[in-house]
This record gives sequence, C-alpha cells and structure tokens, in this order.
Amino acid sequence: MAYLTQTPSGQPVLILKEGTTRSRGSEAQRNNIMAARIIGEVLKTTLGPRGMDKMLIDSLGDITITNDGAAILDEMEVEHPAGKMMVEVAKTQDDMVGDGTTTAVVLAGELLKKAEELLDQNIHPTIIVSGYRKAVQKAMETINKIAIPVDIEDRATLRKVALTSMASKAVGPAKEHLAEIAIDAVKQIVEKRGDRRIADIDNIQIIKKEGKSLFESQLIRGVIIDKEAVHPGMPKKLENAKIALLDCPLEIEKTEISAEIRIRDPTQMKAFLDQETRMLKEMVEKIKAAGANVVFCQKGIDDMAQHFLAKEGILAARRVKESDMEKLARATGGRITTDLDDLTPQDLGVAGIVEERKIGEDKMIFVEKCKDPRSVAVLIRAGLERMVDEAERAMNDALSVVSDVIEDNKIVAGGGAVEVEVAKELRRYATKVGGREQLAIEAFADAVEIVPKTLAENAGLESIDIIVGLRAAHEKTDGKYMGVNIFTGKTENMHDNGVVEPLVVKEQAVKSAAESASMILRIDDVIASTKPKEEKPPSGPESEEY
Repeated sequence: MAYLTQTPSGQPVLILKEGTTRSRGSEAQRNNIMAARIIGEVLKTTLGPRGMDKMLIDSLGDITITNDGAAILDEMEVEHPAGKMMVEVAKTQDDMVGDGTTTAVVLAGELLKKAEELLDQNIHPTIIVSGYRKAVQKAMETINKIAIPVDIEDRATLRKVALTSMASKAVGPAKEHLAEIAIDAVKQIVEKRGDRRIADIDNIQIIKKEGKSLFESQLIRGVIIDKEAVHPGMPKKLENAKIALLDCPLEIEKTEISAEIRIRDPTQMKAFLDQETRMLKEMVEKIKAAGANVVFCQKGIDDMAQHFLAKEGILAARRVKESDMEKLARATGGRITTDLDDLTPQDLGVAGIVEERKIGEDKMIFVEKCKDPRSVAVLIRAGLERMVDEAERAMNDALSVVSDVIEDNKIVAGGGAVEVEVAKELRRYATKVGGREQLAIEAFADAVEIVPKTLAENAGLESIDIIVGLRAAHEKTDGKYMGVNIFTGKTENMHDNGVVEPLVVKEQAVKSAAESASMILRIDDVIASTKPKEEKPPSGPESEEY
C-alpha cells in the first residue's frame, strides 16, 4: 500500500510499504525494454527452417525440445513483468491463429530496440507510440493489398500453407504425410454458418502414442476414446455399431438421507438384493430395446450392469470425458441422453467399426468409419517421446494454418517478402507524415525487416547483402513476392516457390507485436511489492513433540 504525504515545506512524499521497490523514468523504461528484448533474443535463433531448437528442463526434470515459440515461452516460467507481456503476445498469437508466435515476439523485441534508439534522441514515448499506431494501419493496408485470394478446394495451395508452417519443425521427411492428414482433417470438420465458413480445430482430437514411425500417423474418421471395455467378456470389435451416449450412471444411486432398513426375515434380505439386480437388469434391457450395441457412459457402470451388458454382447466404456462425449456426438450423429427412459433408436449414433485396440501398453476404443463425421481424430506415432511431442506441435500448427485459410481464404508470400514490402511502403508513407512521428514510422519499417534478416542469419547467410538484395527486388514492379530462399541464399519469388502463409497470421503478428511494444514504452514508473516472507516454524526444544 502506498501513502501520499507532505514534508513541512509542502514537498509531496510517497511512502511505500517496507520492502517495496520503485524505479522511475528512463530507468524503468530501460529495464522493461531490456527484459522484453531478451525474450525476443532467446527466440531469434529458432526462426525459420534453418532455426535451431531449445532444450528446456523444468523443475521436475522433464525435458522439452522444441523451436515452437509458444511452447518455449510457456516452459520458461518468466518472472519479469515486461517479459511476461511478451509471453502473452506469444499466447495470444497461438490462441488466435495458431502460428507465427516466434515472428510476433521477435518483432516486438525489435520494435522496442528501435524505440530505445529514438528515446536516446529525446523523442517522447507517446510520439513513438502514435507513430507505431499509424505504421500498423499502413502495414495492414499493404498486407491486404498484396494478399492472394485462394480457392479452398485448391488442395495444392493448402498443402503449401501446411508445409510452410511445418518447415521449421523437426519432423523431416514426414512433413508431406502430416500435411495431407491436416488438410483432410480440417476439411472434414468445416461447417457453414450463414455465409461464413467455420473450421474449429477443437473438433479435431489429437492422440499421441510412442511406437512405430511418423509415417504411421493416421487420420481416424471418427473418435478415439482412451478407455477400455469395462468387462473382459464384452466383444472387442463390432461392425455397423449403434452407439448410445449416456450422461447418467448405470448403477443404483445411494440416497443422501441415511436410512435404516430392518429385515427380520432372511427371505426379505434376498428380495432386497434381488430388487437391486432387477433394477440394473432393466436398465440394460432399455439400452438393448433401443437397439444399441455400444455404450459410452459419462458416469459409472455398476459391476452387475457390466455383467448384463457383456451377456447381451454390448461393448461399454465408462467415465468418458465430457469433451470426448461431445466429439462422439458430432462424429456419430448421436444425441447425449441424460435419462435412460428417454433413450430411443433416433438418439443412437452410427459408426462403421467400433473396436478395442492395444497401442503400446494402453487399450483404446476406436470409433471409426463414421458416415460424415463433424469431429475427427489424428493418431500421431513416432519412435521417441520427444519426437511425438514435436510432431503434435507441428500438427497443431498445420491444422491451425489450414483452418485459417479455409475461414479467411487469403494468403501472403513467406520468406520475408511481406515484411520487405511493408517496410518499403512505410518509408514512403513516413515522408508524407513528417514531423517526429516520421522517425517512429521509419523505425517501425526498419524493425519489420528483422524477419528476413533473422531468417538469413539463422541460415548462415550475410544478412546485410540479403536485405539490400530484397530491397532492390521490391523496387521493381513485379517484386512484391520476392523473399529470401535460405537454402540457396538467393532472392526468389516465394509464391512460385510455394512458401506461403495465411494472411491472418501475418496481420495478427504485426498487431500483437506493436501493441505490446507500445504498452511497454508507455510505462515510466514501476512500483513492485515484495512477496510476504513465509514464517519459519519455531526451532528448538519447545517445538519438539513429546
């Protein structure tokens, strides 16, 4: 808590709680900028197909090896408040568009570096922020102007987009295979809402299991339930399955009121137990009467009910997650029923095959060959646990960018082409704005070029030569798609090379980076309270127990 008081001479004094630290003015600004820039520097070397990986070891000793920006920052456990804002940039980028996290963070770091140079020239932070805001608007116009519309049935373009997103991931020659799976999966779950297409990738289940190779990864036209059949006597495989989805327990519920039942006759005891068995049998008969031969239950299934289900040749799984139940409903066309009395044949879902399979050490139930599933599953295999995790991240990126293009069917050229074009347009625009804001817009233009510069550096190329070559290429009338081919070191047409990205990924990266940089620049006072110290238990003979 801070208190404002005055000295006898009328001088205002801010009294802070004991242990609170305060840094002001340029010191606060520089500390924040430094922390944010360090985060950007950490991620810089991971950008692009020639980027390197980071090994992160958490407090429990678990290892993560990745070059995915969001995953790295998530594992890093950043303490500095300005650093945490950079983590938020990556998280927002990942949540909104699923790719471009490293680009967003590296760009934010570079914007702050350029802003620091302007602060050294005594340019006020609000002027820099205002210039950055105008630069973002101009950048959005430029990106939209050079965007290329895509026909969502153009599978070749979707494949290029997916492959570009996975270029930096360590999945090697399996990229093509994973790209095909991603396209099929997203196209299967697309739905029309009015005149908009929605591709919610939460409807795509990703299950990862060690063993076999990346090439054994497959798309399941249905759902995988990470459970096994509740009774060993149940069938392991059923074709043309009729599936009941239950959100009610197949057991006798115990009453909340404690009651006492006095039985004086042994025959009454038997009748009491038989009644419980009869009730469970009736439940199973209701399921059988509806025509179901597979049951997925969100709640528990009593041992006796399991016995009756097995006797009727019904495959059942219990305690299925709510999210999996929703996916089952979307995949099979069934309805989740909360009361057995309401179960009708119309509520049942349909699947070509329901089979319990053993993968590695685990048994899973595969619900596949659904007629037109609105929810699908991707089973990822690889020989190494770290590889399975990295393949999952690659698949997530591929699914995200394919869904981005399907929802907003525009793409832009990669390889730094967009950034150099944006920088060119911003430099022209800056002269029209004039004043001190011109310097901020020019600084933004320089900062944006960090992307092609870093791509070149990570590939071992001479970044200055590359930037000069790209600027010259973009001055020509047909140069807007020219980017750096990091494998040859030449300036080439990235659209023709098949290096393309969704428009929304680039837009979001620039917006997020500029917003976070602007917010950090506006801070001129940091008041930090210390954490309360934990009281140590008293030591000595008094504290010992006798």
